[in-house]
Amino acid sequence: MQPVLSESAEVLIRFNEADPLGIVWHGHYIRYFEDGREAFGSKYRLRYLDIFEHGYTVPIVNVECNYKRSLRYGDTVVIETRYVPCEAAKMRFEYTLYNAATKEVVCTGSSVQVFLDKQESALQLTVPSFFNEWKKQWGLI
Repeated sequence: MQPVLSESAEVLIRFNEADPLGIVWHGHYIRYFEDGREAFGSKYRLRYLDIFEHGYTVPIVNVECNYKRSLRYGDTVVIETRYVPCEAAKMRFEYTLYNAATKEVVCTGSSVQVFLDKQESALQLTVPSFFNEWKKQWGLI
C-alpha cells in the first residue's frame, strides 16, 4: 500500500479577501489551494523552484472547487493538501478546507498540473526522471 503524502497549512482570512458583507470571495478558495501546494512542496521538497531547477514548469490545467460553507473575514482556514499518485506525467492534488474554529468543511477540490520543458514550453508525455526519483524517495513507486 502506498503512503499518503499530505500537509496542512493555516491561513488567516484577511480583510481584502472578503466582500462588504465580510464573506470571502469565491475566487480566493483557489488561492488557498495554492497556499496548500506551497506548504506541501516545502515539506516534501517539491517546490516550484525545485521543479524549475530540474528544467520544468508545472502549469495548472484543471481545477475543481466544491463550496460547502462560507468563510468570513477573521476566520482561519486549515488547508489539507494530499498528493494523488498517478502514472502519467502530471501532478494531481486534492484539497479539503476546514474552518479552524468550527472544524466544518468549507470546501473540497482538486487540481492537475502538467510538466512543460522550461526552455521550449513543450508538454512532457513521459514522467521526468527527477520526478520518478522523487516518487521513489517517498515510496510511491
